[in-house]
Amino acid sequence: MSDTLLRFDRLDPLRAQVAAWRRAGERIVLVPTMGALHAGHLALVAHARAIGQRAVVSIFVNPTQFGPSEDFSRYPRDTESDLVLLAGAGADAAWLPTVETMYPAGFSTRIEPGPAAEGLCGHFRPGHFSGVATVVTKLLNQVGPDVALFGEKDFQQLQVIRSVVRDLDLPVLIEGVPTLREADGLALSSRNRYLAPAERATAPRLHAVLSHIAERLAAGAEAAPLVGEGIAELKAAGFGPVQYLEVRDAATLSPVARVERAARVIAAAYLGGTRLIDNVAVVPG
Repeated sequence: MSDTLLRFDRLDPLRAQVAAWRRAGERIVLVPTMGALHAGHLALVAHARAIGQRAVVSIFVNPTQFGPSEDFSRYPRDTESDLVLLAGAGADAAWLPTVETMYPAGFSTRIEPGPAAEGLCGHFRPGHFSGVATVVTKLLNQVGPDVALFGEKDFQQLQVIRSVVRDLDLPVLIEGVPTLREADGLALSSRNRYLAPAERATAPRLHAVLSHIAERLAAGAEAAPLVGEGIAELKAAGFGPVQYLEVRDAATLSPVARVERAARVIAAAYLGGTRLIDNVAVVPG
């Protein structure tokens, strides 16, 4: 690990530095982000340092994964503060591509992921996972890491990326890292800063509802009635619309009626104008 955070906004110098680290036999770990860093991102950096010799963090707010009515223009951006946090966390390099670098004039290729992208966020955010799959594939090709880390809060995204890497034979290990939470259970997210104080007080109910459902499922209960009760509880607490609350197989993301192997209770719901997502693991007893 170097004492100084290296900053790259051009691809050739980044690749030259990564090549030098690789010649030295060092393991390179990539943490892709959209900036607006919080403790969850820094936990990924800490994990990167624990499993490799060099931690590279990309910061890029990717326009192709936002729909026309979504929050691309107002998504929080504070690159200089992010870089201070990365330096303090011991990251070795920050990759800061521009939109023009990522999508130069004439760019026309997109990756369309398979079944992992269907339903859930894939239904409510058309084109989202195509944008995610395309930008992540580009980041992996640009940095060439041995390992790339993604938080489990975006669980469907994690599974989509795993499927793309597998299907395209990309030489990188994709590792999911458990969600970091506030003391009251709210999953850390850059979008949490959108929440008004009263909404912030309500937001932990999402995790509480999912956790209760997961406990009942692990004890052998059927999914359908629990899902109905959970949606009603979220609406009563002030969430709405509840876009989905479902029980899915952890490996395939196929719907589950009764949990017999590892699964996830996964949800997306609006609280005021803020879209929150979360999921809780279910391990049958």
